[in-house]
Amino acid sequence: MLGFRRKFGFICEEQFGGAGLVQKTEPELEILLPVHNEAGSIEATIREIFDELSPQISLRFLICEDGSRDDTPEILRRLAESFPLNLILSEQRKGYSRAVKDGMNALQAPYLLCLDSDGQCDPKDFARFWSLRTSSDMLLGWRVNRADTPLRKAMSRTFYYFYQLLFGVPVHDPSCPYVLVRKNVVHEVLGELGAMQQGFWWEFVARVHRHGFCIQELPVNHRLRSSGTTQVYKLRKLPGIGWRHFLALFAIWSQTRRDSIERRNRANSQPATEGRDEPARETHN
Repeated sequence: MLGFRRKFGFICEEQFGGAGLVQKTEPELEILLPVHNEAGSIEATIREIFDELSPQISLRFLICEDGSRDDTPEILRRLAESFPLNLILSEQRKGYSRAVKDGMNALQAPYLLCLDSDGQCDPKDFARFWSLRTSSDMLLGWRVNRADTPLRKAMSRTFYYFYQLLFGVPVHDPSCPYVLVRKNVVHEVLGELGAMQQGFWWEFVARVHRHGFCIQELPVNHRLRSSGTTQVYKLRKLPGIGWRHFLALFAIWSQTRRDSIERRNRANSQPATEGRDEPARETHN
């Protein structure tokens, strides 16, 4: 197995390319999984995703391991000998949003599928997403029957109404971690991300919408965790997370409003002949 070590501030990382499965061509799809303390389920999750998706498409995993204190890193190193895994391993905790961003920075395939690594996302939903990949810039899951605690669902719904007052994104579930997105969309918004430390998908969806990209929403099956408990939204952390989320929303709204005005002004200042063949962007569900 080949690897190298890189320094990001005080975070020491290792990156491994999957050596067990040699791919003759670059994959059409990369699957991003942020992972923290999932030793009890991560192997089953990766195997289930691979078994379901690999007959349909050439793929590679982007595994963003976030400073786990259990056996997760050792399990991932072993799996990289048999599966096409690009491992980004961190010795210190970076947080969900930073882990996902690091994975997006490593994206090379034309399409990126983002899932959570706790087993709640059902790989069987992928076929519908893939069949519609050319119809939109981003396909977003909608957890119609969300398998989370009543408290978490209530807090999410309250936050949703406030979120929509600011951004008006025509989707039901902007925090759903089931996302299929084009590489060019990721690259356009990636440098702007970072305002929300935990609520990554709230921010990502808002910024994609503000850029005028087309978003389509599909119902997905949301399952109970395969093992363990949530690593982020623990009860004692919820008040602080909620407060930081509200502050971050105002910051995102202010920045994206300013950027939207600047883009509109630049577009209005261009000659009428420029951009005539570029299709208009639209957001729908």
